[in-house]
Amino acid sequence: MSIIDISRADDTSISVYINLSEPQLKHYRDPEGGVFIAESCKVIGRALDGGMKPESVLVSSEVFAREEYTSLLSRMGDIPVYRAPSEVMEDITGYHLTGGILCCMTRPVLPSADSVLASYAGSRSRIAVLENIVNPTNAGAVFRSAAAFNIDAVLLVQGSCDPLERRAMRVAMGTMFQIPWTFISSEDVCGTLRSLGYKTAALALVEDSIPLDSPVLKGEPRLAVLIGNEGNGLTQETIGNADYKVIIPMSHEVDSLNAAAASAVAFWELTR
Repeated sequence: MSIIDISRADDTSISVYINLSEPQLKHYRDPEGGVFIAESCKVIGRALDGGMKPESVLVSSEVFAREEYTSLLSRMGDIPVYRAPSEVMEDITGYHLTGGILCCMTRPVLPSADSVLASYAGSRSRIAVLENIVNPTNAGAVFRSAAAFNIDAVLLVQGSCDPLERRAMRVAMGTMFQIPWTFISSEDVCGTLRSLGYKTAALALVEDSIPLDSPVLKGEPRLAVLIGNEGNGLTQETIGNADYKVIIPMSHEVDSLNAAAASAVAFWELTR
């Protein structure tokens, strides 16, 4: 690796780390593709385990020599390693960088939904489908729960948050690199899933909903759990086309949980 010391937050050699929005990173090299910025040793390590390709690293000089960091850097091959004081790192990011390390990585080419689910053909399977989940914190929490409760894959309806946003990766602790995922079209979500061999269970507060612990759900060999927008839930079209409408039984006049909490409860119950 080549170590380059950085003393100013406006150094053009680290322009990819400075003031670029998530959409700008996503289209950094259009039409060839983009990059994403991973943060912390845990997230970066899981990204490397998941086959992601590092392009450069920006690391605080205060943590540079620690074994955890030197071990991580040794896995990245011959790429530029930019080393900067913590105050410069803070000027670059706009906040105190607890982990002291950022890594620019090549965005992967996403597979089709068909290829993501092909390996589960003919076997019992549980997948999650996120429709219009726009908050990266919620998206990250759903991925972390999906990994914890052995969900086979996550599909995101077009318009949902990008799982490779820095905050989503941080909240998920990098678990999106451990679970197959991709985007699907927003047109006829339930029909698309049905064509891939899945029955659909929409988490929705409607009159004909069945309880989450209903035996009929446990009996389905291939089930897609549909989770909707933080404020408005699933679209009426998706709810109407779903095979099942499902509620989580509650008390004390609480009618619902947020998307992140609801997904954790649903995944745990439906994968038992």
